[in-house]
Amino acid sequence: MDALALARWQFAITTVYHFIFVPLTIGLAPIVAGMQTAWVITQKERWLRLTKFFGKLLLINFALGVVTGIWQEFQFGMAWSEYSRFVGDVFGAPLAMEALAAFFVESVFLGVWIFGWDRVSKKIHLASIWLFALATNLSAFFILAANSWMQHPVGAVYNPETGRAEMESIWAVLTNNTLLAAFPHAISAAFLTAGTFVTGIATWWMVRLVRSRKPEHVETARTVYRPAVRVGVWVMIVAGIGVIWSGDVQGKLMYEQQPGKMSSAEALCEGTESAEFSILAIGPLHAGCEDVRHLISLPGVTSYLGTGHFSGEESYLPGVYDVQEEYTERYGDVTADGEAVTYTPPLAITYWSFRLMIGFAAFSVALALAALWFTRKGRVSDNIWLSRLGLVAIPAPFIACSFGWIFTEVGRQPWVVAPNPTGIDQIRLLTERGVSTAVPAGVILTSMIVLTVIYAVLAVVWYRLMHRYAVEGAPQTVRDESPEAQEPDDSDRPLSFAY
Repeated sequence: MDALALARWQFAITTVYHFIFVPLTIGLAPIVAGMQTAWVITQKERWLRLTKFFGKLLLINFALGVVTGIWQEFQFGMAWSEYSRFVGDVFGAPLAMEALAAFFVESVFLGVWIFGWDRVSKKIHLASIWLFALATNLSAFFILAANSWMQHPVGAVYNPETGRAEMESIWAVLTNNTLLAAFPHAISAAFLTAGTFVTGIATWWMVRLVRSRKPEHVETARTVYRPAVRVGVWVMIVAGIGVIWSGDVQGKLMYEQQPGKMSSAEALCEGTESAEFSILAIGPLHAGCEDVRHLISLPGVTSYLGTGHFSGEESYLPGVYDVQEEYTERYGDVTADGEAVTYTPPLAITYWSFRLMIGFAAFSVALALAALWFTRKGRVSDNIWLSRLGLVAIPAPFIACSFGWIFTEVGRQPWVVAPNPTGIDQIRLLTERGVSTAVPAGVILTSMIVLTVIYAVLAVVWYRLMHRYAVEGAPQTVRDESPEAQEPDDSDRPLSFAY
């Protein structure tokens, strides 16, 4: 394999590994902050127990997310140095803002939250977890700003003398319409992931305790885990609506900015009106879309996703052949081997990742509806199938989010910086021209193997820790450790780790 193929595999592997942890941190931090808020307002012990329980899982997830994310930025300057040279003036700005304005805020206030249970007042301690949650989502905004610029360059000019893109307006970068569509979609997906996580674990505990038939266990299920189930369910419902709405906005925007991506997601060869959405297709997608058969389809749905119309002239969508012809005429680039560029992304990956993203998200929908039904009117359930559904559903949104990113990034190919046909068309970069010309394939292969092994070990550590503390359950006893509740002789206690 050459350096380009290895660099792409390396970045794909590390990104998918890292993104396992990201959506849970983004969504779970505000949920934990909400639980602590409920405790501060109501003084009900159940909310403090849940805060401690899910807060511990949040800390484990955040720590592993930081460790796996650090390597991402090093790759830009090493395996992808030509890309960084071309876009560094623009791409580096939101990354720097993420580090300075978001990550440092996360770290500082998370430290206050961990160590400050008995050192700062309740309100300040509560504010620290909310600031951490806000900074976590702000961090996602800046990362998505950088990625959205790669999907749709704005706020920059091309300097022909240096051959680089140069920043013209940071405001344009931070208000990119691609970003304004991608951010709510990613955040909604993160809340769906976190809501499923909370509901799945709380459902398992609720069913387990009720099935024991011990009065004290049933009471714990009713007073502690049922409220957690309901919180998770309502987060899932709101987030699910957000995912659907923002996904619809993104689909229509993608057909304007990257029509090849959306046509490839449907394996749509020729432009057509009232384009159907195929649920299942068979055929050699890896070789093109000519011999692909759409077995199960929904009439007009793809046209609606792209245009807002099910039929008629306004529902017309271009096919991959139309996009190839248009881009060849507009850009006419050639590969390093002197061959014409294929502007169609890998059809098999694009087609199936789009459907797997939607399919795995359906598990969260099933869990939300089932949990809502079985806990209606103050009930607690001992239904073993509800418990099993909760466990099965927990990993589903993680997988859905990963396939969403695979679709987003693979569907942009062959571009690492996609052109903006309605604006700065000169700022574009083929993926093969972004890889470093100085780093040999052997170095990339070695680092990829080492990183994959390290990340695999970290994934095992993450799973074992999360599993251990999830099955340990919420603490049986908790107490108010805030300075307001301390005895006078407690004031000289040393700083201690709360968990």
